[in-house]
Amino acid sequence: MNDLLDAAVAAHGGLDRWNQVKSITVDASITGALWSLKSQDDALKDVRFEVDTTRERLTMDFTGQDKRSVFEPRRVVLQRRDSALIDARDDPEMSFVGHQLQTPWDDIHLAYFAGEALWTYLSTPFLYTLPGFVTEEIAPVETDGETWRRLQVTFPDHIKSHTRRQIFCFGPDGLLRRHDFTIDILGGATGLLYATGYRDVDGIIIPTTRRGYAWQGDHQLIPEPLLVGIDMAEITIR
Repeated sequence: MNDLLDAAVAAHGGLDRWNQVKSITVDASITGALWSLKSQDDALKDVRFEVDTTRERLTMDFTGQDKRSVFEPRRVVLQRRDSALIDARDDPEMSFVGHQLQTPWDDIHLAYFAGEALWTYLSTPFLYTLPGFVTEEIAPVETDGETWRRLQVTFPDHIKSHTRRQIFCFGPDGLLRRHDFTIDILGGATGLLYATGYRDVDGIIIPTTRRGYAWQGDHQLIPEPLLVGIDMAEITIR
């Protein structure tokens, strides 16, 4: 690991502790303008999702509905709580070809995007220590009176995420402040995801509040609208 990644991993709980974790379960409210743009409105307003930390897999239960999604890179499944199949799609990423920011989504589109996004977010920064990831510290930025060190991460092809190359900004304490990216399946739409509300959950330091906006130029924030808001309540680590 390079020096910045080493410091970030230590600040978020350390690799030894992370390697003991098998899953993270989160009760969350996920809101923002993006979901209305995709004709999904309040679909994620009350959900419980489980991140598998040993492989790229995320399950999500929709509170008050007899529905669960199972995201994996090559297949997304919608099912009842008794595992009865509702719908499924193999190679789901291909179903986004030609999509732009305002292209409506069906429920499997939503499950795929939520799966790859939340799995990445909850696995940061530990994920980037794995074989196949390429990390490089790039020039820092001055933001909100702090110097943020920036880690550029190139994802391997077998991991599905927003895009292959993403930037993670860390404060002087080593904690993630902001995640910068574009989103391939949204036609290259831009995103700045701010991380706050840190909580120590059984030795893993997790930001429980995230706010996502678009950017322009050299990662200049577009303050309106709020595209994504993630508010986490109960978090359980196993």
